[in-house]
Amino acid sequence: MEYARDARRLHAVEPRKFKVYTHHQLDQIPALAGLPAEQRFEMQVVANVLPFRVNEYVIEDLIDWDRVPDDPIFQLVFPQRDMLAPESFSRMADLLRGDPSRAEVRALATELRGDLNPHPAGQMELNVPRLDDETVDGLQHKYRETVLFFPSQGQVCHSYCTFCFRWAQFVGDKELRFALGEADKLHRYLAAHPELSDLLVTGGDPMVMKTHHLEGYLDALTQPAYDHIQTIRIGTKALTFWPYRFVSDADADDLLRLLERLVRAGKHVALMAHYNHWRELETPIAREAIRRVRATGAVVRAQGPLLRHINDDADTWARLWETQVRLGIVPYYMFVERDTGARRYFEVPLARAWEIYRGAIKQVSGLGRTARGPSMSANPGKVEVQGVTEIGGEKVFVLRFIQGRNADWVQRPFFARYDETATWLNQLQPAFGEPKFFFEDEMPLR
Repeated sequence: MEYARDARRLHAVEPRKFKVYTHHQLDQIPALAGLPAEQRFEMQVVANVLPFRVNEYVIEDLIDWDRVPDDPIFQLVFPQRDMLAPESFSRMADLLRGDPSRAEVRALATELRGDLNPHPAGQMELNVPRLDDETVDGLQHKYRETVLFFPSQGQVCHSYCTFCFRWAQFVGDKELRFALGEADKLHRYLAAHPELSDLLVTGGDPMVMKTHHLEGYLDALTQPAYDHIQTIRIGTKALTFWPYRFVSDADADDLLRLLERLVRAGKHVALMAHYNHWRELETPIAREAIRRVRATGAVVRAQGPLLRHINDDADTWARLWETQVRLGIVPYYMFVERDTGARRYFEVPLARAWEIYRGAIKQVSGLGRTARGPSMSANPGKVEVQGVTEIGGEKVFVLRFIQGRNADWVQRPFFARYDETATWLNQLQPAFGEPKFFFEDEMPLR
């Protein structure tokens, strides 16, 4: 197969040592030395509350340090003061200036995180399924045909996105973390639910795992007992943050052979790649990684949220989608930033989000218009803002469910009063004098 070519010989790709910095090593990152001391301290304050992790590839190959702090990739991985509410920032800053113990810092961080909605959309209360009368804490089964799997070996990422709605996975609090390390339990749950067609392996990032761990979870799905599992999705940021995973890491070829085996067994294999800016697709190693993955027969689908400070303009999204199409990637979703973590820093009003989406879609061809959005992954399901219009003299948002906890809601249009400041579904009010949205008796907004 084409992907099995010796990439190091044909493309001069040398194996690269993975070096990573966490918040304890912020002051050891050479590239930060030129920043003002107060700015570096502010980063440290935020990094003690929200997770921080970045590797040398991102630092050296993706960030334009002449544009810092406005560079979009810098904003994507390095903490900024306004990611915390002013009072929260001040409390942690005051504590750190007093030379506290680690226990004191952890205690305050835990308290402050409690105000950041660590598990939005009913993740802990409504999505965790049961097997043999016990909860399966590393699975989420929100929609009838799709189950999410959080392998315990994949609950970190090569670098952390500052906006990440899974931030609670990374702060060291086991009570906030989803993880399952038992392949047998995953397989038994899948076998017991013939209504399932899609398995989404997520995290963290499953691509931080060694290939033999992934094989333990996925190879069994080629057996007849799992014929109902038609699609295997793998959510990953590795194509951006560590493309060497697919090219020159020691088990890169083993990983690609696993993807090929799944495809040959009749599975639709999709890497759900998270992209936030077209710059992530520009390096030669990133493009080589994409080429090798696609050569296995797997599909790369791209998704990411609309984010203030990073990609909140139509031209950026248009160029992102155009580049993806050119590289053989399928644009899939433009999300609305979730109501968790550092949302206050990144959120964009829904009215503005729709304008940006429409402005970008107008610039691309039909192959780029596969991107759906702006979409909110809210408690009842995935709700898309389809437009803004006037009906009977009232200005309204036109909304629909792309996916719903109740399948009967899917594709059903509904309307909300226009609100130029609303950033999430639970901030909207029904239009035309209705007392509630049609789905609220069965499922509340949050």
